[in-house]
Amino acid sequence: MEGLLQLFYEFFKTGLFAVGGGLATLPFLYAMGEKTGWFTGTDVADMIAISESTPGPMGVNMATYVGFASFGIVGAIIGPLALVFPSVIVIVLISQILNKFKESKAVQDVFYGLRPASTGLIIAAGIGVARIALLYEDVFAKTKSMADLFNYKGILLAVGIYILTNNRKVKPHPILVIVIAAAVGIVFKF
Repeated sequence: MEGLLQLFYEFFKTGLFAVGGGLATLPFLYAMGEKTGWFTGTDVADMIAISESTPGPMGVNMATYVGFASFGIVGAIIGPLALVFPSVIVIVLISQILNKFKESKAVQDVFYGLRPASTGLIIAAGIGVARIALLYEDVFAKTKSMADLFNYKGILLAVGIYILTNNRKVKPHPILVIVIAAAVGIVFKF
């Protein structure tokens, strides 16, 4: 029971302060994994891959994944509920107040500050995922060889997907990109 209460608390806290969506939850997940030992940084990368390739919001999918992996079905229910609960509370409160104050300079200033904060959290999360997916920092720490630092296959795949998705003539659907990446991972044994 204590573990489930901690699960609720950790995801409630994440849901309350992770402004900016699913990627903004990543710094909180890294900290949660270090604090609780429920998962590693590599597990977070796997969660992202699973969350991005399954239906539903990424943060909710990751909360479900952590909850299930740590506490089974009950955890899979508590994790996402705890993550979403603060948003429900905040949205209800804000919707009652915002219409009255939406022209307020203070409210506009708050949103002006929240946008870059969200962007910063998302960038930090992206860099963390890139490090896990594209670098072999643990191998490099042992060998000190620059040749051992880079995941060359992963870098090639990331660059290829970037070029493919930013091509003006061919705009593949994200599902197709996920399927292609999964197939490449299977064939080339990422």
